Amino acid sequence: MSIPHIRLMVDADWGAVERIYALGISTGSATFEDSVPAKSDFFGAKIPELSLVAEDADGTVAGWASASPSSGRAAYRGVVEHSIYVDPGQSGRGIAKLLLQALIEQAGIHGYWTIQSGIFAENTPSRALHLKMGFREIGYRERIAQRASGPRAGEWQNTFLYEIRL
Repeated sequence: MSIPHIRLMVDADWGAVERIYALGISTGSATFEDSVPAKSDFFGAKIPELSLVAEDADGTVAGWASASPSSGRAAYRGVVEHSIYVDPGQSGRGIAKLLLQALIEQAGIHGYWTIQSGIFAENTPSRALHLKMGFREIGYRERIAQRASGPRAGEWQNTFLYEIRL
């Protein structure tokens, strides 16, 4: 398989983005979301220049990354929180690394100064990738939220906080 091309996410990518997001939600280890938001809510919450997809030569979207403002306060205008999702059938190809590299680059180009993320404690591959890419582990939140539904319904989640300064 060829190395995926990273490009900006467009409206036409929604079907693939939604499918990959739903697969991530189904694991119970990727997000506190219980369902994929409506397309308009998803795109409305994301920063367009930091919404990316990894696309194979045949046009198949293999993963995506996005970022949202961390706060509505002006003082935090350069701080974003990001997410990365890869189709489980595409794992092991370095797609998450390519997406994270591109996201870091685009954030710097567009004047953002900090990228942060909360990652579930058991998501060791994502935690390791973030450290490898220069993120710092800055905190640990124990029993931060309880799952309402899905394969981990009723369980308390612990998260680690990561950030990178650009």
